[in-house]
This record gives sequence, structure tokens and C-alpha cells, in this order.
Amino acid sequence: MFFQLFHSFLTFLLFSFVGTDKDTKIQQEFQGKAYYFSKSKMELGAWGARMSEAQKKQIQERLKNRLEKTYVLTFNKSESLFYEEEKVQAISGATDSWGSNFTRGKQYKNVNENRLVQEQEFYGKKFLIKDQLQPIEWKMESESKQIGNYLCFKATAVVPTQELTWFNFSWGDLNQDENQEIQLTAIEAWYTLQIPIQQGPAEYWGLPGLILEVSAGNTTMLCSQLTLNPSEVVEIKMLEKGKEINKLDYNQTIKSKMLEMRNNRGRRRG
Repeated sequence: MFFQLFHSFLTFLLFSFVGTDKDTKIQQEFQGKAYYFSKSKMELGAWGARMSEAQKKQIQERLKNRLEKTYVLTFNKSESLFYEEEKVQAISGATDSWGSNFTRGKQYKNVNENRLVQEQEFYGKKFLIKDQLQPIEWKMESESKQIGNYLCFKATAVVPTQELTWFNFSWGDLNQDENQEIQLTAIEAWYTLQIPIQQGPAEYWGLPGLILEVSAGNTTMLCSQLTLNPSEVVEIKMLEKGKEINKLDYNQTIKSKMLEMRNNRGRRRG
């Protein structure tokens, strides 16, 4: 059944996007905008086991801006721009200066050129990370489900966790041994062949259709709104602001700065 549906969709796409000069022009001009709601589960570990439910709820409310986010993905056939939608703080007057140093910046992807460009700001300094797209070896599964008006198919993969969180930091990162076993994260994605582009939110890409839902680790992103070929042209510009650096060097820069901060704090206490 799956392969019959798959074949039917490929046939549909062949006639919809390939053929006359007019079709080619439509293909080149094809564009859209997708909104994704992202939700992460709060992990408190052994520390959380000693807390009451009221305390857990209070912390969850304070961290809501980190645990629940809305992102926008603008795309055409080969390029995309992914960024967090600005919103008012949930708690009046609340600030999260620490978390803001490790949030995801605007991200540009070009699947034809295998190019990733991402803006990051770290303690007031702007970086422009330029690298290749993280390769993902997807396994096509047989399950399908409906997401909104789109029939979606399931795909799974396993990638190094670091490739999904390279812009982030935890104090445990300073204690990692270079010879330590690489941690892996399982990914579950749902894509639709009705939008035949290899794009998706965040680091996820490379499937034969737009990714509408993806789960990895403790985070799930779900497309809540999708507009194709809007009347207003979606302009996707290459990101240009910041000191140029690759992902690995940026990650090492963060670790060095945090190590320096920890050592300075230790000297002050001594």
C-alpha cells in the first residue's frame, strides 16, 4: 500500500512540476512560509526528584520561554531561512540573559550547494557560522499520517547529538574527554510529498518532501501553519553579519570562554 501511494505521488509530482516551460517557471518561483511550534520536555534529573510538584511547576513556568518557541521557515526550491518568531516575555520584567547566549540564531540553508550559514551572538559578539549541511542518512518507514491538509510519511535517522546542539552549552561539556564515546540522537520526521522540496526546520533536511513534524531528544517541532506561493514575495537573503567561523571552531570558542569564566569565578572565591 505504501509503495502504491508513493508511486502515485511521484507520478503526480512529475506532471505537476516537470514538463512545459510554464511548469519550469512555476518550479523556479515556488516559495512558501511555514510556522513551527516547538516544545521541549523539562529534564531535572536527580535534582528534580527532590522537588515538590509545586516547585517543578514554578520552574517550568519560569523556563517556558525556553521550553516553548515558535519558529518561521521561509523557503523556495533550494533555499530556506529559519528563525525564531519574536514574542513578548511570558513573565513581565523577566530576563534570560544566560539562555540568550545559547539560543539558535537565524539559519540559512541551500540544499543545492550543501551550504549552512547561521548567525550567532555570544556575550555581545556576533559570529557568522559557515559550514556544510549535516548529512542525515534517512530510513524511509512505511507509516503515514495526516498533518493538516497534507499526507505525511515517516522517516527515521540517528545522528551525533553534537551536530544538533553545536550552538548550545552545558557545564558538562567542559568535562568531556576527547576519547569519550560519541552520543547519538534518534530522529523521527514526517514529510509530505505534496511539497517536493528537501527542506525542513532547524538542522533537518534531505527528504523528498517538506518536513512538517520532527522529534529529536526531548524536543518536538510541529508545523502549525503553512502558506504556499503567498501574494507577497518571500525574500530569502544570505546572512552576512558577524565574524566568519565554522561550527567546530565556534563550539570551541564557547567552551574556552565558559572555562575562563569558571576559572575566574574560582579565583575570586579563593
